[in-house]
Amino acid sequence: MTANEIRQSFFDFFKEQKHTVVPSASLLPQSPGLLFTNAGMNQFVPYFLGTEKAPYDPPRATDTQKCIRAGGKHNDLDDVGYDTYHHTMFEMLGNWSFGDYFKPEAIQWSWDLIVERWGFPAERLYASVYRPDKSLGDPSEFDQEAYDLWAKLFKSKGLDPVKHVVDGNKADNFWMMGETGPCGPCSELHVDLTPNGDSEGKLVNMDSDLCIEIWNLVFIQYNAEADGTFRNLPAKHVDTGMGFERVCSIYQGTNGFKDFSKKPTNYATDVFTPLFAKLEEISGKKYQDIYPESVEVDKSILSQEMKEAIAFRVIADHIRTLSFSIADGIQPGNTGRNYVLRRILRRAVRYGRTLGFTGDSLFLTQLVDTLVDQMQHIFPEMGTRREAIKETLTREEESFNRTLDRGLGIFDKEAGKGKISGDFAFELYDTYGFPIDLTELLCQERKLEIDMAGFEKRMDEARTLSQASQKKTIVRALDISSDVETEFTGYDEDSSEAKVLEIYESGDALLVITDRSPYYVEMGGQLGDKGILTPFKDGEFGTAIEVNSVQRIGQAIAHEIPKSEIQVGDTVALTVEVKRRRRIESHHTATHLLHWALHEVVSPDATQQGSLVTTDRLRFDFTSGALTPKQISEIEIKVNEKIAENSGVFYNEVPHADVKNRKDIMQFFGDKYGEMVRVVQIGGNELGLDGYAMELCGGTHLDNTSDIGIFKIKSESAIASGVRRIEAACGVAAYDWARSIAEKNAHEEEELRAKLDTINTGFKAVGAEEVHYPEEARIMSAMLAAGTFDQLNTVFNNSLKHIQGLRDTVTAADKKLKKAQAGAAAAMADAALVELLEKGGNIAEIFEGPANMLQELLNGLKKKQFTGAGFMIVDDGSRLHLGAFCGADAQASGLQAGKLIQELGPIAGGKGGGKPDQARGAAPERDKASDLLAAAQAKLS
Repeated sequence: MTANEIRQSFFDFFKEQKHTVVPSASLLPQSPGLLFTNAGMNQFVPYFLGTEKAPYDPPRATDTQKCIRAGGKHNDLDDVGYDTYHHTMFEMLGNWSFGDYFKPEAIQWSWDLIVERWGFPAERLYASVYRPDKSLGDPSEFDQEAYDLWAKLFKSKGLDPVKHVVDGNKADNFWMMGETGPCGPCSELHVDLTPNGDSEGKLVNMDSDLCIEIWNLVFIQYNAEADGTFRNLPAKHVDTGMGFERVCSIYQGTNGFKDFSKKPTNYATDVFTPLFAKLEEISGKKYQDIYPESVEVDKSILSQEMKEAIAFRVIADHIRTLSFSIADGIQPGNTGRNYVLRRILRRAVRYGRTLGFTGDSLFLTQLVDTLVDQMQHIFPEMGTRREAIKETLTREEESFNRTLDRGLGIFDKEAGKGKISGDFAFELYDTYGFPIDLTELLCQERKLEIDMAGFEKRMDEARTLSQASQKKTIVRALDISSDVETEFTGYDEDSSEAKVLEIYESGDALLVITDRSPYYVEMGGQLGDKGILTPFKDGEFGTAIEVNSVQRIGQAIAHEIPKSEIQVGDTVALTVEVKRRRRIESHHTATHLLHWALHEVVSPDATQQGSLVTTDRLRFDFTSGALTPKQISEIEIKVNEKIAENSGVFYNEVPHADVKNRKDIMQFFGDKYGEMVRVVQIGGNELGLDGYAMELCGGTHLDNTSDIGIFKIKSESAIASGVRRIEAACGVAAYDWARSIAEKNAHEEEELRAKLDTINTGFKAVGAEEVHYPEEARIMSAMLAAGTFDQLNTVFNNSLKHIQGLRDTVTAADKKLKKAQAGAAAAMADAALVELLEKGGNIAEIFEGPANMLQELLNGLKKKQFTGAGFMIVDDGSRLHLGAFCGADAQASGLQAGKLIQELGPIAGGKGGGKPDQARGAAPERDKASDLLAAAQAKLS
């Protein structure tokens, strides 16, 4: 079977067992504690926790999940290329039961697929089951049920279960989601790959590539409590994960289980061979499926053939990780998961040098079409994002190529010292963009020591930033659970009558769950509602109680209020804070218009990376290069034109299957959608799904675009490589922001005009023409409070141009004054020197004038080749500027300019110094000027 046939066979088998085939989740995880999606179960966590109900009937699913393990706790990066089976990106085939079937079915079906359908030799299989070590405090008991089920299956093939069912410890055979939360024992299937198949289970869990785990069956039956105990879960789940590449390797590497004489390798399968063929074509080198003895091999003794084989494997692995990540919107960058991608890319570029790729030719982009053509039928986002992948790889490879060769050059020089210091490793990282693992690799290849402690010391600040995105979070089952399904009425009304169904204490507050509610729970970037809860008893309303926040517990909406007399069964009126809700809705509807305008003005590939809508602003992150001022202006104009059109905003509930392939309805790969989805449509006919802006969205919106008022972009900036952020404001918030900028500019104008007045005073002193800048026509307050977008934009932009013009004028005037003062000072110095030089002898004199007159005096003496000594004092009205000059005759007599300043300056509280021929200083005590002059005259007489 080919890799595609193996994957499809897995799906077909579990479809026969009434499983729903679901798409892979995005590599961008929903959990903030993860760098990447690293296991098949990530997207199903809410079903395991009970916060959401699995939307499948029966509640069973099967999928292939793309996973990345590079960085953080799960990190296979260093082993890639050196052994047969480690990868940074891999597929995990899985089947799942959410409170439906359990161990008997899971174990039987795994046997039926592996042995009966695919034909794995049963005698080469070993199943591990959980046996706790009570002396170590391991939880639970021996998994007798799993043992008995496996034993029966092995006996059916005439095999001894004592040999083929192996005990496993807590580390290998007890799965936990976190320190607390769902957990349970697991069984793993291992395959004996020794030539004769006679290891008798002794290699199970021994990290040997001759006995590989291919399938892990996790039985989630307990909840780990904070006190260290384990309680039975009311609903038991099954979570399995099969290594897709490993199965392909074993099947194809043994010719369908007929020949185990050669050790199977993932890289010899058709998962990787198309990439190797393309690499051979563009590099002119031939791939050899050879491996070092172990991943711990001394890299300095590897042959050229071995180095090239490793490079082929590393590049093929890394292009998969990079391309799949970029397709899911994860960009290379400087922190967290983004930096992990950048490290991987730069590692691939470095290995490219081994295959002869230089900075003059980009090779990663040339591999994209091969990979996309191979994978897009199962991962359609790869085809959709083909060009975006190429653009990102081109940008990143070009960037690193500019510094890689220079960095390698200085590394070679440093290597001659026999050791790489921490400071040098940091310089490679900071200046040349070398990830530390790349520097470590270079050291290993040359058998050099590296001072990691020194490097870590220099990296403390950077590590703090990096770790901030990798903070560990403990996933746990909620302390409160509810079976209530609250009807959300907020799409149609701001106040609803409701019945209290459940009440829970939460610290000093109560969580009140009702049968219906207009309160929106924070989700999808939209803030949650606040408002009031009013009891209704005996035909009368009671005292309103503030609702501070709302949260979702399963399908229930819980309203947090201060402790009160509210009781289960009470009727209440739930009313959201309408003004606050409308301002949030204004920014949410404007966000949809912004998304549409970005596609119109910039590119359809400008993919959303995140958003936030609040009462006073919206934030929208998207993939793109920097926008030009013209593009920003065009986006603003398009959005405000649509606002002025008074387009209707409609909501349509439709089956996801009906719209999932429509490119005109924006939906985000990696998001989980139920069977029915909500399309928010702007423009078009109410039920026509024919608007100009349509998205799958569960948030609340205005009824028509005119209610937004105006839309104004506040800023556009980079937040990561290839990811931009627009912040904008709408309606009242936009007017408020415009006024705040106008007030700030007015204050700055006062300061700039005061500075211009001072400059003009200087112009008068030197007899130069003054500089003036016209007053701005006062901004009409009405336009900043209720004007149209065109009015506000015109006035606002004119104000920005005016203040920038004033800044430029003041800067130019200041430069002009300095030039004029220099010219005046030169003229004053020339006139003074003519008179002084005519007297002959040494010079000691005081002048009133600008500070730069001193340098002109010194320049004049040098220009006139004065051979004597001079000491000049220039009083500019605030301090004394001191200068000493010693020509050839003066120096021959023992005088030095620097020493004159050092000796005389302190008389007026000054200091300074310089060379024997010229020196300068300054002194603050102007009242000592005559004493200083007298001392200078005495010294030079």
